[in-house]
Amino acid sequence: MRYFLSLIAFLTLEVVAAQNVVEIARFAAPNATQAVAVDSLYFYAISNSRIVKHRKTDGGVVKEYRGPFKHLNSGIIIDGKLYCANTNYPDTPMASSLEIFDPETLEHIGSHSFGIFMGSFTWIDRWQGDWYLMFVHYENYAQERDKGVNYSALVRMDSEFWQKGGWVLPKDMVQRLKPESISGGSFTSDGKLYLSPHHFEEMYLFELPTYGYELKWAGTFPVPFQGQGFSFDRYQPGVVWGMHREKREVVAVRVEE
Repeated sequence: MRYFLSLIAFLTLEVVAAQNVVEIARFAAPNATQAVAVDSLYFYAISNSRIVKHRKTDGGVVKEYRGPFKHLNSGIIIDGKLYCANTNYPDTPMASSLEIFDPETLEHIGSHSFGIFMGSFTWIDRWQGDWYLMFVHYENYAQERDKGVNYSALVRMDSEFWQKGGWVLPKDMVQRLKPESISGGSFTSDGKLYLSPHHFEEMYLFELPTYGYELKWAGTFPVPFQGQGFSFDRYQPGVVWGMHREKREVVAVRVEE
């Protein structure tokens, strides 16, 4: 096992985040290029148009889905359904949809199109009855005219996907991420919000603000996986599953505060 301990004071913030991250599992997963989702028995390696279901015990492949999608991003299993963000990346204008699968069979069972909305849809989670979705912007070959990473936003929506609120990233985080943006995100069971970048081997702890329009950056810590879409293991408290795109591996770690 590998151990990572960090005490990081970041930029202009007088905040220090301490996290002990212990690697507990690592599996080869050639399809792990965009995200990993997880349930009680399996993890799901997600690429642009494929989802491969693996056993958590030994990484063995159980089932595979191949579909027509252009760019599946994150994946999360909620109430027995696998929800995946889907976009037309790197095309512009940016268009996005939410695609829904049965994790048991990997059958595609639903879709919700956002069309041209607030950016490129990268992740979704549900907290206290509402949906939280991230729509991002880039400063690379996928950049929309006159918009940059600072246009990235976290949006709160009701059960029918009507917007109820929204927040932008702090300027320091925008500078850290350029030319990419936030690729993954999820809430812990106690309401802490973690975000991941596109390619850095680190994660960020954020807080929803009590006022204003800007998310509060509360911590940064290193992890042995490479940004993109990650998942909290709801069946193993404190365990996070991520993927290393360059190595085509899925990695599980335990995060201890």
